[in-house]
Amino acid sequence: MRRRGWTVRIEPYAGYGAPGWVRVLARTLLAAPTVRASDLPGAGGSAQTGSETAPAVRGWRSFATAQVAGAPVEIRVGDLVHHVVTDRGGYLDVLVEANLPPGWHEIQLVTTDGTAVTAPVHVIDPEVKFGLVSDIDDTVMVTRLPRLFVAAWNVLVRHEGAREPVPGMADLYRDLLAYDPRIPVVYLSTGAWNAAPAIGRFLRRHGFPAGPMLLTDWGPTNTGWFRSGPRHKVTQLRRLMTELPHITWVLVGDDGQHDPEIYAGAAQHFPDQVRAILLRQLTYGEHVLAHGVPAPTIEGVAAGRAAVRDGIAVVQGGDGFELLRAVRARLLRMR
Repeated sequence: MRRRGWTVRIEPYAGYGAPGWVRVLARTLLAAPTVRASDLPGAGGSAQTGSETAPAVRGWRSFATAQVAGAPVEIRVGDLVHHVVTDRGGYLDVLVEANLPPGWHEIQLVTTDGTAVTAPVHVIDPEVKFGLVSDIDDTVMVTRLPRLFVAAWNVLVRHEGAREPVPGMADLYRDLLAYDPRIPVVYLSTGAWNAAPAIGRFLRRHGFPAGPMLLTDWGPTNTGWFRSGPRHKVTQLRRLMTELPHITWVLVGDDGQHDPEIYAGAAQHFPDQVRAILLRQLTYGEHVLAHGVPAPTIEGVAAGRAAVRDGIAVVQGGDGFELLRAVRARLLRMR
């Protein structure tokens, strides 16, 4: 592919940080010489703040990419320049020094051949005390995961414009964030980075707040054929709470798989950094698709009870509208 003129391009993702540092997320891949930078899946700078000009495609095209391992990348953050190298999967996930004030900013990522893209980063104001972590699959987007064949159809075949939002979830998030627009939002999912641009367009199209996504890479690891989704979520939650110790989080997920246990575990390890746990209750059919039985798992129910015993507010509802009514009834606000 290189001999035919293909070059290294960068697919940028939104990052976050605090005064003094930012977390930069991106991926390097090979692109044909006839492909413009604006035609790449991540065109527009990020999955959350980019434009809607990129065409909607069927999911499998997002996975038909050639990632470049060990690619040198120059990161320009204001007047600071950092030189880094992508990992063996072509991914970039690094903390770098920054001198940016609080708010949204654009940083520049440059390949060795001079191809440059911009990536947005949210520098969280130290005065902000609350944040929102949201699952994606079956929490804001109806995906009926993770049953293999249904998941494959939704992710690889179905047109991204046909994806359905969970009713009322965007309204719930707008209500939670109404007090302070500086409140950070992080989308945490076991989904693949390949789908990040499509997910970002979905979130913008349905009015969800902007925020970085923390996804994972599909494929084999040193210990197995696939990465552990629950382990990914646990690791990223612990990292968020360690890097941003002044933030108290509202954790939003669903009761179809491991979110209740993962969030309850976060509350037990970081009790001062979890404000509340909001769980969307799946329908009987969605539960069957998720884990084979028409009800929440015993582990999930036990985890919810444990969180309540620890003094963490646990709110449940069938969709965003029910959750919003319950949140208002319990006077839960990010203030």
